[in-house]
Amino acid sequence: MNFPLTNIPLRESKPRNNGITMIMDKGLSLREAENLISSCGSYVDLVKFGFGTGLITMNLEEKIKLFSEANIKPYFGGTLFEIFLVRGLFDDFRKFIDKYKVEMIEISDGSISLPHEEKLKYINILSKQATVVSEVGSKVAGVVISPEKWVEMMKHELQAGSWKVIAEARESGNIGIYNPDGSANKELINDIVKHVNTDNIIWEAPNKPQQVWFIKLLGANVNVGNIAPNEVISLETLRLGLRGDTFFQYLPENVVKKYFVK
Repeated sequence: MNFPLTNIPLRESKPRNNGITMIMDKGLSLREAENLISSCGSYVDLVKFGFGTGLITMNLEEKIKLFSEANIKPYFGGTLFEIFLVRGLFDDFRKFIDKYKVEMIEISDGSISLPHEEKLKYINILSKQATVVSEVGSKVAGVVISPEKWVEMMKHELQAGSWKVIAEARESGNIGIYNPDGSANKELINDIVKHVNTDNIIWEAPNKPQQVWFIKLLGANVNVGNIAPNEVISLETLRLGLRGDTFFQYLPENVVKKYFVK
């Protein structure tokens, strides 16, 4: 903070376990990565190299080093795991992770059909190699997973060795935990919140209304992901009540009564 304002929620310093911001890197250049770190690196915890970009990104080793030295954990999106797996290259995937010295691995089954017991096996194996985050939910429109099944899968994946589970929404934010119009699937989310410790969940929230909704539901230190690099500062202002959408979130009741616009 450039000025010590009152009534600002406490944000942990890195490395954080709560209030995590995960951004999606879809092809940042080295210079763009440097600029990101310079402008908002202290607010970014995780950088996901989206989909299969890790296979074609130029200067990948240098970019991984940049993020790591800034205390930001880079990792490859779960789709890369799926890309290797369907080709029978699981051992090569492990070698790829070792080659680039990333400390985190994402496992997903959003694009493929994978028996959950098999997914749990991969989580367990890879958790011995690096910190695992696993994604729950399908990227395929029309695939409906019941709230009970979401809860069951999240619990089992955490038990199998995942550090956090990611609630799927895609980069578009209109699938998984959201309805096709981008609004929150409240029945699903409320059921998850009721049965799974939300400290262990990263909610994909690529769009501002979704970020606002989760901050109002779970507070400033909710874990959110798939944030665009140029939206990190905007998200942090939402977390701290420094933007109209969450302006009155942390102010005393008497101030709210006096100044709230009805």
